[in-house]
Amino acid sequence: MPNCPHSWLLHHLIEVSASRTPTAPALTAGAQTLDYASLQQQTARFGAALSGLGLQRGERVGIYLDKRVETVVASFGCSVAAAVFVPINPLLKPEQVAYILRDCNVRILVTSPERHALLADTLGQCPDLRHIILTGVATVASALPCHTWAGLPEGRAPQHAPTSLDMAAILYTSGSTGRPKGVVLSHNNLVAGAKSVADYLGNSPDDSLLAALPLSFDAGFSQLTTAFHAGARVVLLNYLMPRDVIRALERERITGLTAVPPLWLQLAAQPIPPGITEHLRYIANTGGHMPGATLQQLMQALPKTRPYLMYGLTEAFRATYLPPEEVSRRPDSIGKAIPDNEVWVLREDGSECVPDEPGELVQRGPLVAMGYWNDAEKTAERFRPLPAHLRPGGLMLPETAVYSGDTVRRDAEGFLYFVGRRDEMIKTSGYRVSPTEVEDAAYASGLVRECVAFGVQHPTLGAAIVLMANPREGAETPETALPAVLKAHCPAYQVPAQILWVGNSLPRNANGKIDRRSLAEQHSGLFTPQKDASAC
Repeated sequence: MPNCPHSWLLHHLIEVSASRTPTAPALTAGAQTLDYASLQQQTARFGAALSGLGLQRGERVGIYLDKRVETVVASFGCSVAAAVFVPINPLLKPEQVAYILRDCNVRILVTSPERHALLADTLGQCPDLRHIILTGVATVASALPCHTWAGLPEGRAPQHAPTSLDMAAILYTSGSTGRPKGVVLSHNNLVAGAKSVADYLGNSPDDSLLAALPLSFDAGFSQLTTAFHAGARVVLLNYLMPRDVIRALERERITGLTAVPPLWLQLAAQPIPPGITEHLRYIANTGGHMPGATLQQLMQALPKTRPYLMYGLTEAFRATYLPPEEVSRRPDSIGKAIPDNEVWVLREDGSECVPDEPGELVQRGPLVAMGYWNDAEKTAERFRPLPAHLRPGGLMLPETAVYSGDTVRRDAEGFLYFVGRRDEMIKTSGYRVSPTEVEDAAYASGLVRECVAFGVQHPTLGAAIVLMANPREGAETPETALPAVLKAHCPAYQVPAQILWVGNSLPRNANGKIDRRSLAEQHSGLFTPQKDASAC
């Protein structure tokens, strides 16, 4: 355990709080609550077991679980073993899980017996996989050694401890083209992020944070790191309906909730008991713009609760936040840089934009990720040297900044406003979806000859996925068959909200490419209230 009250590796967030307040509640999942001492002991035991299974420094551990105690213990236990954890979205289908396992050469997979059974036909495609750890007893045969959580072998501490600059995690996020990309985060990225966010949210040991977002999201995992840094409690919630979230807020006397716009829209439409605002100290929005009407509804229902509006990207965790005292004055702003980070608005040539001039948001500081896993080309596109004129003179080594690909503007008072995305990513229900992932799934069905996916504005989803396609000759009833295929092979958030069938070739630009941007503009009003009303 560290000899000073500071943490520099991921698992030290738990160790330091356990040394200060061992009996304080740390983690609640259903009826079970672990105090910090128990959580630290379980994390240490799991980390030692990984080393005992022969896992080497820097090797990857895939975690394919819903939100439960084992998910948290495994994530932080990887740090104990000097390993790298790879949280896998529990909504992903077996083929997508297998891709991630192969892409980053996962050695050990932690999952449940039920999920293991779903993966039975795809794990054979993962040649680097050596062991499987199950939360219960296996229900299907496996060619690999399977270990139960309760029966993990006694292990040992790793021979070489990592440094704060070593890899700690790989978070997969959809790319603008093709397969998801693995964003590599160091221990320093995660710990610095915890300290920065806990600073401006004012987290303390008195807090109870509700983890409603997936832990495979940077914002979801942040609920763990910020809480453990502050010595607070995290309540894990796998919810089906928005009412489940409201019940948890009330039952657990939650003081902080971070969510994405689609969930806030659902919560605002529910009756919120007035007593919740007496203990819900703050709400925080991330993953897209919260509609002004929704924000006003929440503020009226929660008059004593402070709203924080945040902006960030997986490649740098968080970038900006708007403090509650500014929300009424400038509700469309994404605020200013978070503590211990700096944000610039730059032109193509690297020079700084003047007030209200649109430019690219560029972030520097300890939260900037280490790059994309095993992808030098994409890393070089997004992670580039900060222009020399923005750094103190005399420094010889370049500093890497992350170029967001998002266009923003800064007003005369320094507050930032989101303008648009430079790439073609579709931000729907808080998820970043690559249009080519949707197109690949449609092509794989054998039902379409040509297709294109794009996003259009939607009143509740942020953006809705629209797929335009013409049927393959000889395909039987593609209008009904394709939606069924996509639902079977894609996570729900990747399934198009609407499929438009056309008989002619899709429109192309001067370079011969399908004109995705033009199509998105042409169909921008597809889901407006007026359109919905006329369709009813």
